[in-house]
Amino acid sequence: MAMLASSSPTLLFSATSTNLLPISHSSTTLRLSFSSSLQSSSLKISSSFLSHPSLTSKRFANHATFSISASAAEKKKVLIVNTNSGGHAVIGFYFAKELLGAGHSVTILTVGDESSDKMKKPPFNRFSEIVSAGGSTVWGSPADVGSAVGGEAFDVVLDNNGKDLDASRPVIDWAKSSGAKQFLFISSAGIYKPTDEPPHVEGDAVKADAGHVGVEKYIEETFDSWAVFRPQYMLGSGNNKDCEEWFFDRIVRDRPVPIPGSGLQLTNISHVRDLSSMLTLAVENPDAASHSIFNIVSDRAVTLNGIAKLCAQAAGRPVNIVHYDPKAIGIDAKKAFPFRNVHFYAEPRAAKSKLGWSSTTNLPEDLKERFEEYIKIGRDKKPIKFELDDKILEALKVPVSV
Repeated sequence: MAMLASSSPTLLFSATSTNLLPISHSSTTLRLSFSSSLQSSSLKISSSFLSHPSLTSKRFANHATFSISASAAEKKKVLIVNTNSGGHAVIGFYFAKELLGAGHSVTILTVGDESSDKMKKPPFNRFSEIVSAGGSTVWGSPADVGSAVGGEAFDVVLDNNGKDLDASRPVIDWAKSSGAKQFLFISSAGIYKPTDEPPHVEGDAVKADAGHVGVEKYIEETFDSWAVFRPQYMLGSGNNKDCEEWFFDRIVRDRPVPIPGSGLQLTNISHVRDLSSMLTLAVENPDAASHSIFNIVSDRAVTLNGIAKLCAQAAGRPVNIVHYDPKAIGIDAKKAFPFRNVHFYAEPRAAKSKLGWSSTTNLPEDLKERFEEYIKIGRDKKPIKFELDDKILEALKVPVSV
């Protein structure tokens, strides 16, 4: 078989066989249209097929000839409705950059006013990176999203803001009426009911009264093509919610690190680049992602003790972990510690099986990067009050160096 290929995505084939080999899956999918003396048809074919070594040995009996026109994956016009606070804000930032890098068109609508103090903090103070990559940034209210985006229409809409149906319904309804083909939603793994069989996997029972659940149901009722993503804890440059920083604050000041319970509780921390890569796969493979819920998490758990130890390792310093019983001391662990005081972790099984996604999170290495940034911004020198820590340590009779 002879093949002529140019720098354009068009391939011409002259073939003498009708015995095409089975197609194997690949992350890159080409859309092919056939015209031949036998039939006219179109199909999808993986790029690995084109280089299959067995193709050179297969012969055709009827000497049919045909041409193939292959175009790269369809480029989409994507709107990201992004929250203006909390840990989820950085998801939209990374997702926008990844989409732009893949050649898609992106507008990110951030809730609120561009001149607000919130926009002076990460990741919003880095939105120039989105603009310089060819994206658009606008601010406004999700309740009037059509006006905020100037009446533009989009192929894909991601709601990375709403936590209940009141907040999300206007975005969902507008996306449907404006002709969006696919709707994506950032939900939360926090809606899973506690289980005696961790980890949480897609399909596990959820809390019926959780706000995100109502949004998920409404999306399913409204859109033909939709996907829901349930994240847990995350890290990455631009995150404005304390996670690893909470540990660094204590480690660099030679303070004990108080952890509620045994410290053996399991959780999940993912680098936000993994979240954005999963979302991008859903945009580029809408059929595979459709009608699916994805745990948008790393594929490894970590103990609470382990987080403290890895943060100390990244900082190159020792760590003094102390454990306490919140009830015995009269402390609200939700205010005193940045993670849940129970086993809380999920696995990304659906993303692996349906999207071919794989995790790149490497906590020891990722935490080194985060500590470098922690030092760079001077947080190690920033005055910090440890009032709850001091109450815990006083109850435990653990001395603190001044």
